[in-house]
Amino acid sequence: MSIIISNEEIAKDIYLMTIEGEYQGKMGQFYMLRSWNRYPVLSRPISIHNIDNGSIQFLYKVFGEGTRMFAELKSGDSIGLEGPFGNGFPEPEGKVAMVGGGIGIAPFYFAAKHIPEADVYLGFGQEAYLVDEFKQVARQVVTNVGRSIIEDIEPDQYDMVYVCGPHGMMHAVADKAKHSSAKVYVSLEKRMACGIGACLVCSVICHEGNKRACVDGPVFLAEEVNFDAENGL
Repeated sequence: MSIIISNEEIAKDIYLMTIEGEYQGKMGQFYMLRSWNRYPVLSRPISIHNIDNGSIQFLYKVFGEGTRMFAELKSGDSIGLEGPFGNGFPEPEGKVAMVGGGIGIAPFYFAAKHIPEADVYLGFGQEAYLVDEFKQVARQVVTNVGRSIIEDIEPDQYDMVYVCGPHGMMHAVADKAKHSSAKVYVSLEKRMACGIGACLVCSVICHEGNKRACVDGPVFLAEEVNFDAENGL
């Protein structure tokens, strides 16, 4: 078990949790977090928001029972975490853009620290948060509140585009990039039980057969993913 340094609500139902300890991880990887003994049954996969000397941070939204329990934790409380898991975003080749929608901005702070020359696009439904923090680590930050961040990104200006957010948003970015040379990588959020590929709970529907988000992903080339099937269309 690890000790929580802080767990602050930074916007409505959005929390930033800082946990004490020395941790490793690559941009786009995740940890499995758990603050309970029996219920809920499953740990929660949360992407790495930041790693510093002596701490790791997770940005999460209160959405269900598990994250509601996380939100009740205070400084000094204990939490279990395992990881890092997943493949993460690939190393940059050329000019990079990062596109986050809603809580999908979570992995891009750590990623922007790793690629400070990247452009970061942050889309919010009603309330922006952590924008000033992103501006300290990224070359350029474009923020959009209340409209689609897709309107602001031109994929043909980049060699690689990393995307995380709602499936519809990721699908739209991938479609917009079809006639460009940019490689689009999407980070998919799935329910997970084990984090090591054994349980098949986190199946992702791809054009060449199903894959597992926890070990084959969570980052996939957008062209691999069957978004219509994933979105139930």
